[in-house]
Amino acid sequence: MFSHPALLYRGEQEFLERVGTFVRGAVAVGEPVLVAVPAPRLHALRDHLDAVDGSVTWADMSDLGRNPGRILSALQSFADAHPGRHVHIVGEPVWAGRTPAEMREATRHEALINLAFAGRTATILCPYDTSALPAYVVHDAHRTHPVLVEGRAPWASSRYADPLQVCGDCDTPLTVPPLSAHVLAYAEGELAGVRAYADQWASGLGLPPARRTDLTLAIGEAVSNSVRHGGGRGTLRLWTISATMFAETTDSGGIGDPLTGRRRPDPVSADGGRGVWMMHQLCDLVEIRTLPGSLVVRLSMDLD
Repeated sequence: MFSHPALLYRGEQEFLERVGTFVRGAVAVGEPVLVAVPAPRLHALRDHLDAVDGSVTWADMSDLGRNPGRILSALQSFADAHPGRHVHIVGEPVWAGRTPAEMREATRHEALINLAFAGRTATILCPYDTSALPAYVVHDAHRTHPVLVEGRAPWASSRYADPLQVCGDCDTPLTVPPLSAHVLAYAEGELAGVRAYADQWASGLGLPPARRTDLTLAIGEAVSNSVRHGGGRGTLRLWTISATMFAETTDSGGIGDPLTGRRRPDPVSADGGRGVWMMHQLCDLVEIRTLPGSLVVRLSMDLD
């Protein structure tokens, strides 16, 4: 049986009490537990649960979920590592300080959990700090979780919506790239040149070598997908705003499955999605929009 409740809490003490009870209950019956919440709540919870600390898998969500698009594959990997068992997961993908774009993609992630885990034996508890988050984020939590927990008694959410509808609502228009953006058209046979151009551009901005390699690999996957699935050609735009680098590809393709790139691809399968999955793993944020006659993939990476 799959359950996906949202825990609506106010402040750290209530977080520790409610999440602590959830974790202790799972540990007491010997079921696997993953807790992925952002620091410093992660450290406070570990101290609070000192007696069961060694029975829990811990992850800093501010690292694991820096890009909300890579959280789902991590949760599925944990569940896959415990076949035939009821897994218990605490995942807090939204916290105060997230940008609106990150919160939008985190909401998409929450909706997609309901598709990805349908029919599986798992409970995924998602805490939301109602004392710190914008009202619209809490409203979206009502739409992405079939069950809400506030106070002592859980209840069914009257606003729960079809996950595909929520994903569609997340497809808000992206900001228009600035006129100063570098623009490079590409086609089959020109991808090596595109990657070299992107690497040189990133190097000129002072991106460290390892991060520059990540960005170049992600751009390489995006332009390769254009050639393979987007009509054989596309356009790359590169720009910076403040301390964030952006790379955006546009082509005539499209993505029909909203879980593409969110699930870890099967290494022996010929199914698609491997390139998009790599983009999510390598970048700080990935935003994808399928428009009439075109596909836009925007990759973001912080310079710091």
